[in-house]
Amino acid sequence: MREWIPVPGTTKGRLVEAAVAEFSRRAYDEVGVTEVAAAAGVTVGSLYHHFGSKSGLYDLVRDDVERRLLDRMEGAWDAAPDLGRTLGVGFDYLTRVGFTRLLSVPHPDRASDPVETFLAERLDAGGLPVGRLLAATWRAALTAALDDPVAARAALGALVPGV
Repeated sequence: MREWIPVPGTTKGRLVEAAVAEFSRRAYDEVGVTEVAAAAGVTVGSLYHHFGSKSGLYDLVRDDVERRLLDRMEGAWDAAPDLGRTLGVGFDYLTRVGFTRLLSVPHPDRASDPVETFLAERLDAGGLPVGRLLAATWRAALTAALDDPVAARAALGALVPGV
């Protein structure tokens, strides 16, 4: 087991579970530490003890969800390097498990974007920022999916064949 995965049922584990639920429902700025702590059944002091800040907790949750997403997208790409299929796998995963809101926006405190990096490594050529543009398009589709996932997936498919 990796060190950073909190043991379920522990204070740290309950905080992570509560944070995943809250950040999946509402934007980072809309979630308060008091709400996360209350949902976990612990004190705000416990949140600060384990994570240092709301940002520290968000970083752990966000990193975990991004790693799960990238594992799926990398697997899809490695099986058949097809952009539409790869973006579709990622989109479907996030909408199916309820992480659409969490990854529909770039990280509020981080300049690098793992999805953009993944796409850039595979698609950028001749100095063209293909990865950045596709990542922005993909995130816009995730944002649209908050209202209508079927229409958002269809729109993404109209822009990127094979989605």
